[in-house]
Amino acid sequence: MSVSRGTSARPPDADLRVGATWSEAPCPVLVVDRHGGLVRVNQAARQLLPGAESGDWLRDAVPAWLYDAHQSISDGSRSTSAGPLSGRINDRLLEAHPTSGDNGDVVWWLLDETDRRLAESALSDARTRTEILSEVSSALLSTLNVPRCMEVAASMAAEHFAEAAVLIAPPHGKRYPLTYACRGGPVRQVTRKIEAVEVPGLTEALRGFPPVPARWINPEDIPGWLIPDGFAGPVGSVIVTPLPGHGVPAGALVLLRSSTEQAFTEGEEVFARLFAARAGAALSAARLYTEQATITGTLMRELLPPTLNRVHGVEYAGGYRAAKDHERIGGDFYDVHPGSDPTQESLVVLGDVAGKGLDAAVLTGKIRNTLHALLPLADDHERVLNLLNGALISSHSTRFATLVLASVRRRGGRVQVRLTSAGHLPPLIVRADGTVEEVATGGTLVGVLPTVATNTVRTVLEPGETCLLYTDGITEARGGPLGDELFGEHRLRRALAECAGMPAEAVVERVQMLTAQWLGAGRHDDMALVAISAPKTGLLTVVNGHASRQNSRRDM
Repeated sequence: MSVSRGTSARPPDADLRVGATWSEAPCPVLVVDRHGGLVRVNQAARQLLPGAESGDWLRDAVPAWLYDAHQSISDGSRSTSAGPLSGRINDRLLEAHPTSGDNGDVVWWLLDETDRRLAESALSDARTRTEILSEVSSALLSTLNVPRCMEVAASMAAEHFAEAAVLIAPPHGKRYPLTYACRGGPVRQVTRKIEAVEVPGLTEALRGFPPVPARWINPEDIPGWLIPDGFAGPVGSVIVTPLPGHGVPAGALVLLRSSTEQAFTEGEEVFARLFAARAGAALSAARLYTEQATITGTLMRELLPPTLNRVHGVEYAGGYRAAKDHERIGGDFYDVHPGSDPTQESLVVLGDVAGKGLDAAVLTGKIRNTLHALLPLADDHERVLNLLNGALISSHSTRFATLVLASVRRRGGRVQVRLTSAGHLPPLIVRADGTVEEVATGGTLVGVLPTVATNTVRTVLEPGETCLLYTDGITEARGGPLGDELFGEHRLRRALAECAGMPAEAVVERVQMLTAQWLGAGRHDDMALVAISAPKTGLLTVVNGHASRQNSRRDM
């Protein structure tokens, strides 16, 4: 029997047992005989393949991928159980599922996968973008260093969005910090004077206004200073987007693609804005941290005890350790206010504010500033302490303080000292022969009663002798073999007896070392101490208000 072109080998009304309702299936269904002729075409298939009718040849009605698949089943090289195939018909993506019918016929069930694949692609893109944003957030928030944060932001923008990225930070005067990054290349940071108006949308972005759509920006308008070194080819597409910050803009981000790359899509613009929002928040946090760290550092320098040395022929040394190792300031403090010349007394102050940490340190700052203002009255210790007492009471502070004042002046080889305690531990003096004496000065607390009652004691330090002022953090340091025993005054006296003839700095270091060993890893209060020593030998020479010493026996 001969078969003519365009006519199926089987009549369209032949009996076919493929199910009573196959023709009403919602998906396109084609029934094809072993010769490649269309036996049945349901209504859904006619809508997908206009003009396809029973009796036509399959090769004339469907794309090659479906015809070839049918041929491979007909010649036995492929089984109908091998699974579906996929391909496009017109603008739709379909999966073709073959099943066997009677007389060697094959029923092709065509399932439209276009929307599902688009949804899967969109979901995959969303997951990828979420992963990128998560990676960006992790990388940007791992540093609070502003230049490093700018470098990471520009580098990741070039890696994920464009061939090149430029991050423009808010200006310092008329100069802008710029961070250039090319994909796979190094990051370069410069500060230069630029004209932001030369870049369409950049002025608005730096002010935090919504971005100009990329399709509105003519790449030919991009100035040369915006294009990083190593950027390949002319600019073909540009995104300019703001970097939103905390209250104020954190800068702007410019993304560049060459003319050989695909132009930025609307979806990519939206994603770039999400990236810019993360980068802007990280940059803003880094700048805020830097500003706060700078302010904290400035205030910290004012609250920290000063470095002591020789003043007007007298040796001074100080030591301080906060209650917690991670803190630098606390409630203990000391100061040395040099006299205007060697004939005038220098005022030494050591105090202990109730409490510890930052709150106590704030009050120490107030006390130190108040005492500095009262220096003209330093000749009268009791008056100074009462004026300070009134200032604390009037401030309604709930904290109080103990203090000891020492007015120090060198006369020949000896050092004259006036000592006044206000509720503080009495000073200890180490004599040249190793004897340790307690100075019998005492008084009431500062900041509690309307007036402060004190008594002042005068003493003299011979060459090689030291007067030690200290806080109770030294004697109450709890440690030892069992970790619960106080260091105590008796151990402090024993340590000082071993320091006879030592300079002030050595005395302080010795006491600090012994208390640290006693403490071990135990908890402790703030600790402060000041040593005032009369040098053993030396000819006093005053230079710029500070004394130096020449070898001589004249002061002995």
